[in-house]
Amino acid sequence: MKSLLQQLKQIDGKGYKAYKGIQGHYGYPNFDLYIDYVQGDPFASPSKIRIIVPNSKRLIHGDWLQTSVRKLATEDAFARAVGKAVDQDHTFIKGSGKSGAILFDKPGQEILARTAVTVDHSSITVCLSVGLPANGRRINGREAQKLFAEVLPNIIRNSVFAVKDEQIHQALVLADQQEAIREEMKRNNWVAFIANGSILPRESGVSNRPLKKAIAFQSPKENEVSIDIPHQTEPIKGMAITNGITLIVGGGYHGKSTFLEAVERGVYCHTKGDGREYVLTDPNAMKIRAEDGRQITGVNISPFINNLPHGQETEQFSTENASGSTSQAANVMEALEAGASTLLIDEDTSATNFMIRDERMQQLVRKEKEPITPFIDKIKQMQEQLDVSTILVMGGSGDYFDVADTVIMMDEYIPHDVTDKAKEIMRNSPIDRVLQPKELFGKVTERVLHQKSLQTQKGKRSKTQAKGLRKILMGRTEISFDQVEQLVDPSQTRMIAEVIQFLDRTNGLGKKTLRELLDDIEKQMDEKGLASLTTFPNQHPGDLARPRRYEIAAVLNRMRTASVSQQ
Repeated sequence: MKSLLQQLKQIDGKGYKAYKGIQGHYGYPNFDLYIDYVQGDPFASPSKIRIIVPNSKRLIHGDWLQTSVRKLATEDAFARAVGKAVDQDHTFIKGSGKSGAILFDKPGQEILARTAVTVDHSSITVCLSVGLPANGRRINGREAQKLFAEVLPNIIRNSVFAVKDEQIHQALVLADQQEAIREEMKRNNWVAFIANGSILPRESGVSNRPLKKAIAFQSPKENEVSIDIPHQTEPIKGMAITNGITLIVGGGYHGKSTFLEAVERGVYCHTKGDGREYVLTDPNAMKIRAEDGRQITGVNISPFINNLPHGQETEQFSTENASGSTSQAANVMEALEAGASTLLIDEDTSATNFMIRDERMQQLVRKEKEPITPFIDKIKQMQEQLDVSTILVMGGSGDYFDVADTVIMMDEYIPHDVTDKAKEIMRNSPIDRVLQPKELFGKVTERVLHQKSLQTQKGKRSKTQAKGLRKILMGRTEISFDQVEQLVDPSQTRMIAEVIQFLDRTNGLGKKTLRELLDDIEKQMDEKGLASLTTFPNQHPGDLARPRRYEIAAVLNRMRTASVSQQ
């Protein structure tokens, strides 16, 4: 540390570029500091540093890293502590631009694999970004000394060294329990589990925190199950949604969409106090919706749409401006191509003509004049032939009673199993619409993305940059995915941008199908970590979080530069 402070004293008042000389490694009493990248200007993106705390200074217990879920829980617990310490440190650093700014990729409500904090048997690594102090464009060495001698050590003291072993233990208990529930779900072919007492409503449309004084979830008796979980003598009870077709019905504002939103976020584990700690969903569940105007490239949508006017091809369908029905058909087929085993659909965000054609419309528009085979006529085939389940919010069409295995009615946020009542209604009021003859669902066509799809060049540079949660700039092309709803953190989007750069750098496209490509990306993240996909894996990779394969596929599928061939 002394050598760093001496350097800062020597370059005080010099031009800002003199900060470049401080890059490197410095020893502190309780940790090591690595300055990986120095910003070129006080107004540019902050400099990147790593702080590594060795096991000899902060003991890392072996059972913390016993399983992948325990390692994730441990890293998440430390990351939350660092994020809190950064927020609470109000030491004022004077200067221009971003002087004194300290940025850390702190977790939200979901527990995601991140690069902000990594823990192994030898050390804990914390990645931060800091604004090096300046007066105008000249170095403010005194303030820089305060930053490195006081502020950063205080943050580490109040986080890594302040976290009690009991806090880590509590995180591990929750992780073990969540994992036990997921294992029980697999054994019983459940696609979702919602524990009694869960709080599903959120604070507001812009806050992911639980709503105060919300009605706690209570399973209908017909759907209630008990699961023995570790670290607890009493079993946990809640609602199991079984493999098959589940219909969520009820009046407006009674909690149907809130229920589905909780289930769609259940593909991730949640932190203690979120209210959805024990709301868990098939990790391969994909939210499907209509998406007017999206790009579609070479997707086989013929299971749903055929015989378009003017002989337009649907087995290899492309458009730059999809309609509601064609976009929803493509979203279903792309999800199946990527490996989804459960589809989550809300009628409020669906194309009506994709979901249903009632008996009167069938009489007016003959089948040979209607290219769309509605979802209601394919949902059963999808389950029986592809083993793909569906959870569907439907408030406007009782025709779906005929295909549902289970019907749940939300009444003032309380679920009731009304399956028998729905079947009775079907017997007393038989369906008049003509069901399409039972046949094969159709082919889920595998595609290969060509390397020329990745146009990352911007002038002489290759650049791919995330812009918030739902946009990536790839070279000069913008990739928008505003309606990909299961992305929950901008750090996931940054990781997808890194994946695109990795595929461009390694010529990774054109050799394997999209599904095989996603398998390889997941395998590398599992075995080598997220940073292994970045340009400089041994330096600061601290603002990335792991996306699912389905969101990676969704971004690749929305590239307006995409070029594909079918297998």
